[in-house]
Amino acid sequence: MNGNAANPGSPTDEAAKEAFIPAMRELVRAYQAFAAYSAEHVRKMGLTPPQFDVISTLGNTTGMPLHKLAEKTLITKGTLTGIVDRLEQKGLLQRVVPAANRRSFIAVLTPEGERVFEEVFPAHMAYLKKRFGQLSERELEQTEMVLARLRELF
Repeated sequence: MNGNAANPGSPTDEAAKEAFIPAMRELVRAYQAFAAYSAEHVRKMGLTPPQFDVISTLGNTTGMPLHKLAEKTLITKGTLTGIVDRLEQKGLLQRVVPAANRRSFIAVLTPEGERVFEEVFPAHMAYLKKRFGQLSERELEQTEMVLARLRELF
């Protein structure tokens, strides 16, 4: 038996009627659908989604410190260390210790990492464009505005 039906007007029953719940569900479903679609393609290119994120973020840069990379990729610093380790083992990334601050390091793509970036980034953008390209310019702008507004609220 559903507790809400037995106790109409309860705080639980009222909470279940919040007007934002359908929007919240659609937001989560949209993110899950996007993540699944994107991850499938990235994995076919031999990377995990977080590895792709790091390579895409470092591409066309001279590298960046781990804390900045964590900010730009939204990967926690602890998780990022493991991803950097694996990319380094693959020969796609190297840690460079700057002379000015020997207590930290900068993550830099190797020449092979740059080659992978040049290959996978445009391929993945073309793959995502198959879906995003179905939206009008106005729909893209509206989506961006609504998502930015939601982010500001949290």
